[in-house]
Amino acid sequence: MHKKAIFLAEQGNAMVNRVFDGNVMDRLNQQVELQPVWINPSNAKQHEDELAGVEIAFSTWGLPLFTAEELQTYLPNLKILFYAAGSVQRFAREYISRDCAVVSTWAANAVPVAEYTAAQIVLANKGYFQTSLHCKRNHEESQQSARLYPGNYAARVGILGAGMIGKKVIELLRPYDIQIDVFDPYLPDPIAASLGVRKTDLIDIFTNCDVISNHLANLPATVGMINKQHFERMKPHATFLNTGRGAQIVEEDLIQALRDTPTRTAVLDVTYPEPVSRDSAFLGMDNVILTPHIAGSMGNEVARMGHYAAGECERYLSGVPLQYQVTLSMLETMA
Repeated sequence: MHKKAIFLAEQGNAMVNRVFDGNVMDRLNQQVELQPVWINPSNAKQHEDELAGVEIAFSTWGLPLFTAEELQTYLPNLKILFYAAGSVQRFAREYISRDCAVVSTWAANAVPVAEYTAAQIVLANKGYFQTSLHCKRNHEESQQSARLYPGNYAARVGILGAGMIGKKVIELLRPYDIQIDVFDPYLPDPIAASLGVRKTDLIDIFTNCDVISNHLANLPATVGMINKQHFERMKPHATFLNTGRGAQIVEEDLIQALRDTPTRTAVLDVTYPEPVSRDSAFLGMDNVILTPHIAGSMGNEVARMGHYAAGECERYLSGVPLQYQVTLSMLETMA
């Protein structure tokens, strides 16, 4: 007999059917007995009797927040939550505190972010962002400016944060013969060696790298971490790429560095606030490329997260070690 499982979601959450699409649901229905009603704090008491025997839960973006006491009351036998989305910071501790394992498919969300990032790095080293703009104005000048960029062979790229996304970016860049420097105090030296990267500090990276890409974890300690002392050291034709969080940089300092040296470029998929405020200087700067937080899973990509959750559920039911379980210690450093 299959174990009982539920979805934790508000009734109007459209993301559930996108993340857990037909193919994912086929996999889940072969593994567990899914209950038909999505559960949230507003209807949990109504279904209290049925919930008593539930061991497994699935959810995604928009997970309704339960207190630890509510979880104990309504889901006393819940053993594991498969969260098919990214960060679990806002709810994981309540589940873990009552011995309910939390599994996040952040690894699936890391794939499109890394793909987006690697693509931007390759284009930045070719001078794509500025020369494509100049090409419309003066073709000869755009050709001259293109010669000032390094191209990708032997270019130097700085990766800030070698977590799941940072490591995937490094992997995707391997065929390009790019020199990669990494800032990550938590990256063990043997792992850095296996990745083929050089560990160093922020000052070194901003001073010497052609492209700097931010993947630092979104934690209180990283707010405003990248500022004037870093941006003012950027090379004249360097590019700063941010797919992390807007609050990790001091935007006024970045704006000033871009104004001081207009040949510098920023490619920003995130800002603070987000979306960018309508009076932001970014909107009027030719050397700033803004995208509307598209680096993460979107379109068909969100179903990858559902498949990762289904795969982890298969491991759980088979007694095989989980790949993406989150622990309390991990919450101290992960996004």
